[in-house]
Amino acid sequence: MMKIPNADFLERTGSEILGARLWKFPPKSASTLHRHPKAEEFFFVVEGTGRIRIGEETITVPKHGGVLVGPKLLCQVFNDTDEEVLWLIVGAPEELEFLQGPKSKIDLSAFYPVDPKQLPKELAGHKWPPASS
Repeated sequence: MMKIPNADFLERTGSEILGARLWKFPPKSASTLHRHPKAEEFFFVVEGTGRIRIGEETITVPKHGGVLVGPKLLCQVFNDTDEEVLWLIVGAPEELEFLQGPKSKIDLSAFYPVDPKQLPKELAGHKWPPASS
C-alpha cells in the first residue's frame, strides 16, 4: 500500500507462527499506520537511525536497536531523514486468517482503524507513497 521495498524471509518456509521481513525505507517515507489484533512485532534497525510512532509517542531507534510492539497498538515506521533506513520486522503469531485472497471480503478495520496512509507529523509537507508510474 505504501510502496516500501521489502523481502519476506519466511514465506517459503510455510510458517504459520512467525513472519519476518526486511524493509528498506527511502528518505521521507512511511509504512502504513496499522495494528495487529493478535500479533506482537519486534522492530530492529539494521542500518541507519529508525523512527517509529506507537500510539501518540514517537521513538528513535539507533542502529542495532529494537522495540517490541504489542497487539492492538497502532504503529507506523517512518523515515524523516535523508538516508535510507533498513529494518528487520519480525512478528508472531502470523495472522493468516486475515490474509486477503482474490475473493476475500475481509473487514480490514481490525488492522486499519484509521486512514492507513496518513503520515506522522514529522513528515508534514511531504508526500508518500510516490505516484504510480
